[in-house]
Amino acid sequence: MTLEMTFQQIDQLPAGFTLRPGTLDDYKLVFDLVNASSLHLFGTVDLTDPELIRNDWQDPKFDMEKSTRMAFAPNGMLVGALEVWDTNNPPVHPWIWFCIHPAYAESGVAEALLAWAEARAAQAESRVPEGIRFAPRTGFPAQNTRFKALVESRGFKYDRSFYRMETTFDGPPEVPPLPEGILIRPYHPETELEAVVRTMLDSFRDHYGFVERPFEDELTSFRHHFLGDPLYDPSLWFVAMDGDEMVGISICRAQDYENPENGFVNELGVRRAWRKRGIASALLKTSFAEFYRRGRKGAALGVDADSLTGALKIYERAGMRPIRQYDNYEKELRAGKEISTQNL
Repeated sequence: MTLEMTFQQIDQLPAGFTLRPGTLDDYKLVFDLVNASSLHLFGTVDLTDPELIRNDWQDPKFDMEKSTRMAFAPNGMLVGALEVWDTNNPPVHPWIWFCIHPAYAESGVAEALLAWAEARAAQAESRVPEGIRFAPRTGFPAQNTRFKALVESRGFKYDRSFYRMETTFDGPPEVPPLPEGILIRPYHPETELEAVVRTMLDSFRDHYGFVERPFEDELTSFRHHFLGDPLYDPSLWFVAMDGDEMVGISICRAQDYENPENGFVNELGVRRAWRKRGIASALLKTSFAEFYRRGRKGAALGVDADSLTGALKIYERAGMRPIRQYDNYEKELRAGKEISTQNL
């Protein structure tokens, strides 16, 4: 059964609307669509650089023909877009992202796109070993009550919330003293890429939803999404060292994705054996201090609202506050053993 046949059997777009796979040339259209939705919900844009979308789509494991759809109104305007990410190995929780122009929220486009996305995500089950739980996931801003009602009507259940957190600098950030034997220094891009990825994986193994996959897959994905960032700047990556051993990382970019006056902390993690010693706070404040030195007015990051490692409390103690909530939902299509991290 083809994807289009599956889609046609599940739902139909409203009369006069059309659907097709996305192409790389659509990235600016999707950029405008994403920001129209964000402006409607929050009064601010979600992205300031359309190249970030293009870079995501160029992930070597992502197939735009199979995993994206663009919905157009009769006047030719892009009014809906979706992506289905089943690139993990194994793909136990395919990720469904979809966005609808606020002017077309009641048009029926969202219902049609989500039906298609579910059918596409369900195809990943064949690549998940028997006995393993399989449940596609999706997420959206908590304020989007329209999406909430839609996903719940299709059997998705609330899973977890995440926060966007921000802080504004009122002076030079003070970096706390480090434990004896620990050094924080800039990352060496010529020699330490694999060490950084291994440290990140070891740190995030204790984060909710983590799924182990081959290291080469992780390294390829990391290279593409981080080194391919239009604002990739290795001088904003910091590592915590215990002698010759890397024990923590802070991977940052000079500009927040939505507010260029802020810096952004993409990833911050400390390996389990070195936690609760102030290293994460020192890495965070080291990053803040560098943002401030470069003229940034503040900083932002994203965090699990119920972080298993206590990250939320670390960020709150550093003066950060949640300013936006995103809710994740999942739909179990096959019961079994849950192989993603659930608790410590």
